[in-house]
Amino acid sequence: MHLAEYLALRPVPGAGVVMALTGRCPLACAHCSTDASADGLDPPAGALLRFAESFAGPHPPSVALLTGGEPLLRPRLVRDLAERCRAAGTAAFVLTGMFWARTARVPAPVAAALDAVDHVSASLDAFHEREVPRRAVFTALRRLLDTGKDVSLHLLADGPGGPAGAGVDEVVAAVRGEFGDRVPMLVGRLAAVGRGSSLLPEPDAGSSAVAPPCAMAAWPVVAVDGTVTACCNQHVLDRRPVPGHLLLGHAASDTWTDIRGRTVGSPALRAVRTLGPHALARTAADGSGGPGDPGGPGRSGCDVCRSLRSGPAPRVAASAEALEGPVLRLQELAGPAGFARRYGSARHAGLVLLGGPSCAG
Repeated sequence: MHLAEYLALRPVPGAGVVMALTGRCPLACAHCSTDASADGLDPPAGALLRFAESFAGPHPPSVALLTGGEPLLRPRLVRDLAERCRAAGTAAFVLTGMFWARTARVPAPVAAALDAVDHVSASLDAFHEREVPRRAVFTALRRLLDTGKDVSLHLLADGPGGPAGAGVDEVVAAVRGEFGDRVPMLVGRLAAVGRGSSLLPEPDAGSSAVAPPCAMAAWPVVAVDGTVTACCNQHVLDRRPVPGHLLLGHAASDTWTDIRGRTVGSPALRAVRTLGPHALARTAADGSGGPGDPGGPGRSGCDVCRSLRSGPAPRVAASAEALEGPVLRLQELAGPAGFARRYGSARHAGLVLLGGPSCAG
């Protein structure tokens, strides 16, 4: 599966699932959104495998993104999950920081895991290059390409004088100089979570921006402790309790059918995906809303969403249900580049189409 095919599915409710396999990572990248460390936690493999086995039912996820921490610190688990995904017709993506590329010989368990998954997405930016040399990443990617593996790169955009150091355009040029158009790239933005929060200025409290509908609430996310949330923001994944409207269940006790049903059917999540968190906050069923409350301007959409304490009023729920189809169709028409433009660097959005199917854009 090509990166563009993955991104085309990202706004579709229940089309995929994100699974954190570990809170550990051998790298210490300054911009890490998860704040992973060498002594992070590992969720029980049995619970994750049982959950993946439940994909083999009605409406399996099209994609499972295996992440962490560094998921390839648990290569046997990556391989076993990929096998269960394949049995259910689910494509397995692994997102890696490429620690294993620092040596000339890839460890056999890691090589087996890489062979089992359908797509390998690697991180490459100034922060990662302090941990894993660019040349080592290129060598590893070329080996994967030579075996026919789909690969992609996650890069970090930076503005003038930004914290990432080397300009993203220089990295893009180096990738294209090495691989031509064979490797698609998703250029993201630095997030104010984890270690990365120390690299960004304080948000402007006077900002009047209102968050648009949130496509990131479309896929369930299995956190390191097994909790399944409707949000990939680390403030939700790392803190307990999870806000009620974002809590979907637990990997040790719920099946994919359970989790998907709650994702697709929740009136609150439908309103977040269709109207946006600010609109939902101003029209909550408990009557909250108006100047100065969580739905007012000056707070990010993520802050507003986490502050919600009730679902939408009935008329708002009905409006969200009626609009869900048209909103999703607009997102599908925008395609993978449209998604990348919205959630990453707009100027580099077209890079996600490199090497992809001609119909991807």
